[in-house]
Amino acid sequence: MTEKLHIVGGGMAGSEAAWQAAQMGVDVVLHEMRPQIGTFAHRTASFAEMVCSNSFRSDDSEHNAVGLLHWEMQAAGGLIMEMAKAHRIPAGGALAVDRDPFAEAVTARLRAHPRIRVEEGEVVGLPDSGKWIFATGPLTSPALAEAIRGVTGAESLAFFDAIAPIVYADSIDMNIAWRQSRYDKGETEDERTAYVNCPMDKDQYMAFIEAMMAADKAEFHEGETAGYFDGCLPIEVMAERGPETPRFGPMKPIGLTNPHNPNVKPYAVVQLRRDNKLGTLYNIVGFQTKMKHGAQTEVFRMIPGLENASFARLGGIHRNTFLNSPTFLDDRMRLRARPNLRFAGQVTGVEGYVESAAMGLLAGRMAAAEILGRDLPPPSPDTATGALITHITGGAEAKTFQPMNVNFGLFPPIDAKGGRRGRKDRYKAYTDRAKDSFRAWLDM
Repeated sequence: MTEKLHIVGGGMAGSEAAWQAAQMGVDVVLHEMRPQIGTFAHRTASFAEMVCSNSFRSDDSEHNAVGLLHWEMQAAGGLIMEMAKAHRIPAGGALAVDRDPFAEAVTARLRAHPRIRVEEGEVVGLPDSGKWIFATGPLTSPALAEAIRGVTGAESLAFFDAIAPIVYADSIDMNIAWRQSRYDKGETEDERTAYVNCPMDKDQYMAFIEAMMAADKAEFHEGETAGYFDGCLPIEVMAERGPETPRFGPMKPIGLTNPHNPNVKPYAVVQLRRDNKLGTLYNIVGFQTKMKHGAQTEVFRMIPGLENASFARLGGIHRNTFLNSPTFLDDRMRLRARPNLRFAGQVTGVEGYVESAAMGLLAGRMAAAEILGRDLPPPSPDTATGALITHITGGAEAKTFQPMNVNFGLFPPIDAKGGRRGRKDRYKAYTDRAKDSFRAWLDM
């Protein structure tokens, strides 16, 4: 009888790991503590619930590293990408999804799979025997985090993650705001108008920044330090780096023309992205925040067009734990001190939904191969998945290790010969090479 694979955590990584292993013919027990034990950020008991943004970012597989990661996961029969494409909503060149139907569809597919059994309840320790994958994400329970620390012999690193508020669409004043994707990007009218834009002149912008900086913020407990991942900086932390900083980040006005006043260029623009297929909810792009809830409603209603905004969810901040993977994990994502245990997802030190799911895909495939009596190496470092696993299991400096999104800087350099000197051509060369290598890995 073939050994079972136990997977702890039903987020992006755990869901993908379970699907991949089951599809390879291995019986899987998927452990999920929700709904018995909730978390700060989750609202439902669904697998693969999106708790922050609803975007998987760029879907361009020829010139963008995360788009390439989309392609690789699809080529590997990934459940997360299949369901994301099935439940996509217009977002210009990005792959954004209708978050609740997406999670419900992932849950239904996993629960219906004949080789997957779901066990509800918290796993609080690290088993001595059996094959396990821990994909508990950024909100690993305190008991399990303590067990991990006990085995690694070191404190897990931690940083703070923030989520952005969500606004009801019918509370946005469209006499002030307008619909347009930056540079009118998108193949359809829906995609070209996927974002709602709220313009600010210079006086409005400076007053907004001043109010945001003065607002009450969430405080940290004694002994905690606020180390943020740069890709999810709270908007007010960004402004602390200089009052103009948000205007060159999420509030940049370039590529947008206000049809209400086309001859005047806004000084800054706040963008909102559709959050569900019905178009009834919009999240404020890049506006992760640690402001207290009362302050958020007051400050965000200073944004032109949001003066009467009604919020479906306010922003918040939570602690996010991850392993020092270059120290503790081998290139098969196994804990060096306990090789029967694998880790996957954000707890390994990758950042982002897609990256987390990709590490689940690898862990699930490698664990299933081991159970079936063969060794499956990781993909080549010149693939997106291979570049990520190489980075977290040895490519990064352990002393300065921090969560990382996929990017071409993690790939082996491309030969610049043959006339490929422009950035666009260079990125195309990266993705062409990666697709060839990934196809070869799938054939192993």
